[in-house]
Amino acid sequence: MSAMRISQLAERTGVPATTLRFYETAGLLPADRTPAGYRSYGQHAVERLAFIGAAKHLGLRLDEIAELLTVWEDGACREVRADLRPRLLARLAEAEDRAAELAAFTASLRAALERLDALPDRAAPCDPSCGFLTPTRESAAPETEHRPSAPVACSLTGQDLTERVTAWQRALDGARRTPVPDGLRLTVPAERTSAVAELAAAEQRCCAFFDFRLHLDGPVLHLEVRAPAEGAALLAELFTPAA
Repeated sequence: MSAMRISQLAERTGVPATTLRFYETAGLLPADRTPAGYRSYGQHAVERLAFIGAAKHLGLRLDEIAELLTVWEDGACREVRADLRPRLLARLAEAEDRAAELAAFTASLRAALERLDALPDRAAPCDPSCGFLTPTRESAAPETEHRPSAPVACSLTGQDLTERVTAWQRALDGARRTPVPDGLRLTVPAERTSAVAELAAAEQRCCAFFDFRLHLDGPVLHLEVRAPAEGAALLAELFTPAA
């Protein structure tokens, strides 16, 4: 294929010419020059842009992409894989951390909506007795304190409860269990963060008295779950390993 001008490369790849110029300045996309001084690109530029686009989609920074491009051009495929793997593991840990935070925030919003919907209609101004002004566990309560407004009951019954227990047992299979005040700390591989966070958010919707706290610690996730004394039996049913 004949050489392409920058406008032709932009049209072919869908990458704006301004971005192509920026990539050149950043050292990601070198360009040849015609005798008249115009940028000129070959087929390799198309492949290089595809590589850059895939790396950006995976959340890699431009400096990381520049380092990876050097390996991609000069090294063997296994060297690219060896260089890329720890970078992807780092991005995965960051994404799972954000997912855990988002799940906790989602649970807080649902709890606030439940408190808001439970308020009686009244003409008086809002005051601290309003349910949605009550601080959540995360923002104000000591770790052993639980919301008095959350009844110790589970809305799941029958097959739904069985499926939930099975889902927890699968997510926490092989977990290291450590007693904490009013509950348990369960430690699992960090790769399970998304699954555990989704289950914790779902559990809050049916058993609001549970207090879930997730903490990523390098390669592992610590899940702390607490309940008032009246909820100890339900806690044990959900979080005791299968016989």
